[in-house]
Amino acid sequence: MSQGRLVDSRRRSILKTITWRIIATSTTVIGLYAWTGQLFESAGVGIALNGVKSVFYYLHERIWNRAR
Repeated sequence: MSQGRLVDSRRRSILKTITWRIIATSTTVIGLYAWTGQLFESAGVGIALNGVKSVFYYLHERIWNRAR
């Protein structure tokens, strides 16, 4: 794979990670709020989990990009 294509692939993975985390965090917050009725607590939990899940999704995406 050429260097330019590799950088583009990494940028694409990062953008996909960010957009997916926005969607996933929103659904977590909405689900927790529907369950608990506590908006600030739900948002706190959703945001706290976001960072860890972003790293795992990015790693998952990179592994899949290497699979033939």
